[in-house]
Amino acid sequence: MKDDTVKLGLKPAGPATERPISIAIVAMGGQGGGVLTGWIVDLAETHGWVAQSTSVPGVAQRTGATIYYVEMMRPGDGGQKPVLAQMPTPGDVDVVIASEFMEAGRSILRGIVTPDRTTLIASSHRSLAISEKTAPGGSIADSGAVTDAIGVVARQEIVFDMNTLAVRNGSVISSAMFGSLAASGTLPFEREAYHDVIRKGGKGVEASIRAFDAAFDRTINGADPETADAGGTAATVAALPQSLRDKRADALLSRLRADLPEQAHEMAYLGLQKVVDFQDAAYGDEYLDLLRDLYRRDRDANGAEHGFAFTTTAAKYLANAMAYDDVIRVARIKTQSARRQRVADEVGLQDGQVLNTTEFMHPRMEEAASVLPVGLANWLKSRKSLYAWLDRRIDRGRRIQTYRLIGFLPLHFVGALRGMRRKSLRHKTETEHRDAWLADASQALTHNYDLGVAMLGFRRLIKGYSDTHVRGHSKFEKVMQTTKSIAGRDDAAEWANRLLTSAIRDASSKELDGTIMTIESFSKT
Repeated sequence: MKDDTVKLGLKPAGPATERPISIAIVAMGGQGGGVLTGWIVDLAETHGWVAQSTSVPGVAQRTGATIYYVEMMRPGDGGQKPVLAQMPTPGDVDVVIASEFMEAGRSILRGIVTPDRTTLIASSHRSLAISEKTAPGGSIADSGAVTDAIGVVARQEIVFDMNTLAVRNGSVISSAMFGSLAASGTLPFEREAYHDVIRKGGKGVEASIRAFDAAFDRTINGADPETADAGGTAATVAALPQSLRDKRADALLSRLRADLPEQAHEMAYLGLQKVVDFQDAAYGDEYLDLLRDLYRRDRDANGAEHGFAFTTTAAKYLANAMAYDDVIRVARIKTQSARRQRVADEVGLQDGQVLNTTEFMHPRMEEAASVLPVGLANWLKSRKSLYAWLDRRIDRGRRIQTYRLIGFLPLHFVGALRGMRRKSLRHKTETEHRDAWLADASQALTHNYDLGVAMLGFRRLIKGYSDTHVRGHSKFEKVMQTTKSIAGRDDAAEWANRLLTSAIRDASSKELDGTIMTIESFSKT
């Protein structure tokens, strides 16, 4: 067979013994991944190396991160420039830098972290993904699997809370990651060379160098002196204060101590704070009235033998039920000065800079009507033509700039409607649902203590407003009705918890429906 391949007389530039240094950076928007990439490229080129960077952007709203990739190499003896790759190849990456802990886990899954080659530099803090925030319950991913994997798959690991360190030094996480890269020994450049690159930027230089040096020292020395005493223990809730300055609030605190068992004090105190902030002190009194009644039922069901778990659980989920998400609460949160300060801190707002946020909102007539007094809302809903006409004008997406007068005033006005909330249709609906839920859990408590506690936990399924709220209610009803149908079984509490777990994990409800079908199959036998 004839070989027609054209062969060019190209000679190798030299022995194939050298290879580039490859660095993959995984960062989210606002964390300075592009800045860090630019610093690394500048560092290499300043020292006569050839460097190339590329990036593949992730999608917005914390569902993915941008992957930046840098390769650097000395030019050949004759000045020949190397050919550098544009994407990381599994098994061929020297350094992986992850700006968030789960992104480190995703890098491991991609295969770009290998035990024979890769230094993994990662921040141990979490920035929750959209799926973690919107799931109808506690769905924050377990970081333990990533922690276990890092110790196996990385040649060298540098992991600590770089975000907190950077904020403490008035900078952003990119400066801290740059400091850890310098201290890792993976690049052949002196510490002062890194400083020179930062100074070239001309913006926030002092803060960036402070964060760089702090991360460098933390990487070299190990424990952070400002957090070493914590010993890695989880934060605990502070004990109840002896008294409060506000007489009305102090009276609520006295009631809490007198009416509830000691085991429930801390949770009830947190719940009381939540409902009072949501509405007012009178609403706090209602919260304590309900809790006192539930405690009596708990006590009658020998709750002392169970550490009054029913009362403690009720203290948590009752507060969530009473502080429901309505348009008044959403508008109030978005216009609070504390929220603006939090956003400013997160983006690293500097003197002379202007902060603005754009909120995307898609209200429906249903939300608008729910804020109205019960009689007016029902009257409006009975006028179907008028209701439909209003809905066509309200039901559309809007972008509202919060910190401009034209956007702030409408939100502030809606947030100020808090005083009329308890007369609204939404409040009436929420109260009726809350009372039915507590009645079902209390009824179960009389013959199965664990089942009563489990049914209180069903409230985890309901959150948000609009479509999210509707879906949560639908799942709640499925779980509650199925549980009530098997309430007489000895293992009812176990199945109730399985139903709740299925409902939380599966947004499509397929897993929940499967669990329900399993229960129905043995219920018929």
